[in-house]
Amino acid sequence: MAMKQIACSAIKAVANSGSCSVLTRQLHASPGSKKIVGVFYKANEYFTKNPNFVGCVEGALGLRQWLESQGHQYIVTDDKDGPNCELDKHIPDLHVLISTPFHPAYVTAERIKKAKNLQLLLTAGIGSDHVDLKAAAEAGLTVAEITGSNVVSVAEDELMRILILVRNFLPGHHQVITGDWNVAGIAYRAYDLEGKTVGTIGAGRIGKLLLQRLKPFNCNLLYHDRLKMDPELEKEIGAKYEEDLDTMLPKCDIIVVNMPLTEKTRGMFDKDRISKLKKGVLIVNNARGAIMDTQAVADACASGHIAGYSGDVWNPQPAPKDHPWRYMPNQAMTPHISGTTIDGQLRYAAGVKDMLERYFKGEEFPVQNYIVKEGELAPQYR
Repeated sequence: MAMKQIACSAIKAVANSGSCSVLTRQLHASPGSKKIVGVFYKANEYFTKNPNFVGCVEGALGLRQWLESQGHQYIVTDDKDGPNCELDKHIPDLHVLISTPFHPAYVTAERIKKAKNLQLLLTAGIGSDHVDLKAAAEAGLTVAEITGSNVVSVAEDELMRILILVRNFLPGHHQVITGDWNVAGIAYRAYDLEGKTVGTIGAGRIGKLLLQRLKPFNCNLLYHDRLKMDPELEKEIGAKYEEDLDTMLPKCDIIVVNMPLTEKTRGMFDKDRISKLKKGVLIVNNARGAIMDTQAVADACASGHIAGYSGDVWNPQPAPKDHPWRYMPNQAMTPHISGTTIDGQLRYAAGVKDMLERYFKGEEFPVQNYIVKEGELAPQYR
């Protein structure tokens, strides 16, 4: 029997016995004040530089006045790690936890067990792998995100990273800063994007948008996904579907990772798989750092098998100062920024408000926003 059916049967059994308790936590808010905790990064002096900077602690997604006017308690912090962190002080009695992929609050099975009142885990953005989804499903929690909120932001960033790697841009920029002028030191590994084979692993919202933006560059476009895209769209973009990932990868001059982190994808780019890639391959990964074997990537960059690696996702986040990706050659890494442009922030802040309004009213969320619902994981996380 499916988990959903088991949960429903259990609730019915309790109801028939005359008990008023339920065996799973309900999505919809019960009457009264709710304790909502948001975990975001601190902006410090940068908060005052842009009135639309809402995705930080100080901006609080622009929700404070609205929530507090309705009698809810809204606590915002960046302190999320360690035994005495601010987040853990509120875990026992919070009802809703809002976090982002850019400064993730890792919601472990231990934290879920302590959170007796918790009903809803909201990701302000896309990607909920900072939550132990299995534990959340077993506890009857709802996990949801703002699907589509930063698709444009991430796809544009990926295109930028491809061009930065292909044109060997960063060494030239560093020459300007250090006062050097050595054209040969840049040009020996700078290429045109036109004519190169670009493959995306994952062709969901971000992957499709990236392929559409790559079309004018006259690349050979490949994609691998669990679902084949609509034939008309595939023809319009000019992308070819590759059913077998390991058949596609050696064909690629450039590989872009656009899939979620799951137990199946964790560490999938290990030493063995990387060794089968084309020598001199370029890799862009704005998906999740843990999809890569950290040391295997660093070693392949050092040997030149990977000619360039760029992305904004690390494992863990924030990345420690001794993380090997900080020091490997030919990298164009940044902190996790691709999905938190000001435009993206405004979209995911509006999405969080919409979701909270639905939660308070007892309404369903848009189906595409659910990651865990009634004990079942969304297909991309199974």
